[in-house]
Amino acid sequence: MRPGSFKLERFFAQYEFSAPHLMCCSDCESLSIGELMALEPGTEQKMHDLWLGYTESQGGIKLREEIATLFNTLNVDQILVHSGAEEAIFSFMNAILNPGDHVIVQFPAYQSLYELPYTLGCEVSKWELKPGQHGWDLNLDELEKCLKVNTRAIIINSPHNPTGYSLSQEKLERIIEIARDNNIIILADEVYKYLEYDQTKRTPWVADLYENAVSLGVMSKSLGLPGLRIGWIGTKNPQIYAAMASFKDYTSICNSAPSEYLARIALKNRGRILKRNLQIIENNLALLDAFFKKYNELFDWYRPDAGPIAFPAFKTTRDADDICEDLVNKKGVLILPASCYDYDTCHFRVGFGRKNFSQSLEKFDDYIVENLL
Repeated sequence: MRPGSFKLERFFAQYEFSAPHLMCCSDCESLSIGELMALEPGTEQKMHDLWLGYTESQGGIKLREEIATLFNTLNVDQILVHSGAEEAIFSFMNAILNPGDHVIVQFPAYQSLYELPYTLGCEVSKWELKPGQHGWDLNLDELEKCLKVNTRAIIINSPHNPTGYSLSQEKLERIIEIARDNNIIILADEVYKYLEYDQTKRTPWVADLYENAVSLGVMSKSLGLPGLRIGWIGTKNPQIYAAMASFKDYTSICNSAPSEYLARIALKNRGRILKRNLQIIENNLALLDAFFKKYNELFDWYRPDAGPIAFPAFKTTRDADDICEDLVNKKGVLILPASCYDYDTCHFRVGFGRKNFSQSLEKFDDYIVENLL
């Protein structure tokens, strides 16, 4: 079975490069090649001399060494580099899942996390985040109710797209306990790690904590470098690693040499990049707090725990799809309706990881005054 249309990506394809005010982007402020290379003197000549042959299929050793430093217990041979996070997700699903397997997916979610298992003939149960007085949350009792004898994988995403919810250490340990007791693999989408507002609540990579976990990371989100198209998985399970490495031979085979080199520079200087990105997020989040307080009769605001995105809701009778289309047509401001997540008709994703966010918010404010009050 072929996967259905990727609603989020089709939505962005329609508007992303024409709308002047992108207020729903999921990544942080990016860097130019010049800005990135300026973080490490001497890189210009090395880039000039870079050999443009094939790279190692599992990822260059120097890049994997740098990625391995992110983990507490994984080594370089337990890191597999991919062309972005999407290839890693696609490889995991095809290499590890079989028709008839049951998969539990934290929901709402990036569409490929539940669409691909379904198209592979798997049963899919959605373990749903629920909004409440204190923000979004997950009920572990509901996870246990989803379990079946054929459950093969639990797919989690923390910090979460699109809500910004972050699992506590206690809840993460309980999820791992449930998985271990039932011999279930965990695929942990952790692409927003290091953007926790309270860093004391940051949890380890799931692959550090569980022998049958696959942790997914990428240069695109926390570091704001989607143009590099570099992602990775880390896992202690040699069978999973081998299966995914073998499947990759049918996709990208290997990664771009310039991208791997630039990714190494970014990872070595990640402290500076992350500090900058968190400052942008902090400044913009303060603007959002004030905005939603000002218009609390129009919106439900669920403040995120981490990352550059949140998932508020309209209280109006018009659905989010209608408002989003009207907003981009009248003000050039792009927000993402919840229908792109196969979710309800009132929520929408807002992204606040860019420097020009205040300009977009001002335009959104103008639209509210002119159309919703």
